Amino acid sequence: MKKAVMYGAGNIGRGFITQLFYESGYATSFIDVNMTVIDKLNEDHEYPVYITKNGVYEEHPVKNVCGIDGKDVAAIAAAIADADIMATAVGVNILKFIHANVAEGVKLRRARGIETPLNIIICENMIGADAYFAGLVKGDLDDADKAYFDSHIALVEPSIGRMVPATPKEIAEKNPLAVCVEEYCELPVDKAAFKGEIPEIKNMIPFTPFDFYIQRKLFMHNMSHAVTAYFGKLKGYTYIWEASKDAEIKYLSLRALLESSRALSAEHGVELGSLLDFSANLISRYENKLLGDTIDRVGKDTKRKLSANDRLVGSAKLCLKHGIKPANICAGMAAALFFAPADDAAAVEVSTYCAENGVAAALEKYAELPADSEITAMVAADYDMLKNGTSLIDLLCGINA
Repeated sequence: MKKAVMYGAGNIGRGFITQLFYESGYATSFIDVNMTVIDKLNEDHEYPVYITKNGVYEEHPVKNVCGIDGKDVAAIAAAIADADIMATAVGVNILKFIHANVAEGVKLRRARGIETPLNIIICENMIGADAYFAGLVKGDLDDADKAYFDSHIALVEPSIGRMVPATPKEIAEKNPLAVCVEEYCELPVDKAAFKGEIPEIKNMIPFTPFDFYIQRKLFMHNMSHAVTAYFGKLKGYTYIWEASKDAEIKYLSLRALLESSRALSAEHGVELGSLLDFSANLISRYENKLLGDTIDRVGKDTKRKLSANDRLVGSAKLCLKHGIKPANICAGMAAALFFAPADDAAAVEVSTYCAENGVAAALEKYAELPADSEITAMVAADYDMLKNGTSLIDLLCGINA
């Protein structure tokens, strides 16, 4: 049986990538430091994925799996050396902790004289994650191993569109490995990045040029999801599905998606109608009550989500590049500056800094925007209105006049 390695046994690893690996005939070794998960994987060698469809859960077993302790460097290297394909889904901030282990796997492949290329799908929410991680791994290699890496290892960017929120408590109590996911299950990947023969993975869509898919995911899906969360928080909702059914929030999110759609259409020459269809589909997917996705989870870490090239600032800058006013995206940024759940240290830091120093200083610090930028001016105006108690409907009327 073909062998896969999944670095990260979280929701994306279990609820998306490994399901596709299994359904494509692979046995998958998970690498993670969560020993509760690793031990359970080694005990059961399978776990359930619950797909929410037509208001009910459909159980789909994922089999032929095992776990590897994320601190066992020798076992990790051996698994990578044996792998036919690999993926990571650990979170951008964790890549700096795993590159040395991946480098050991590369060294072992070369030492064994393995000539078959290894394609690694980098499932991290960051534009350029492939180049970033390549730099980290190659920093642990000597010249000969670097040459082998360049000729035999491919880091492939995907566009992760499937929503895999935290598993509902009642399901997790039955099986801590269980994952609940939406039905949407496409995996676009950068066709040009592969080395050797492109492996046949169910629902994987190799495409080139791939920048469009990366930006569509970040500047449409991630952006509108975040906007829904931040305004949902302001209106006191707990779940994304509640916020997405609110007419004012839905209108604002759709308007933000229209801005981004127009910018992406201009940037990549893609038909606007297809992007508008994608926008409508996104909003309907957010309304999936069975996913149980929370406002706090989706909005978490505004320090990252307001960074210079991420979902909000990046989409606003792309709009301005093509002469499109990102009024609704900027309103979402203003709402993000109020987002401060007590258990979200990064969000509390941003919100507190903004309250004490002002919007211009906060965006200069966290978004690398100059104080006199057009984006900063729009966000500051919206922030002041929200701070002074302006209703969402009045804000909407003002920015879309």
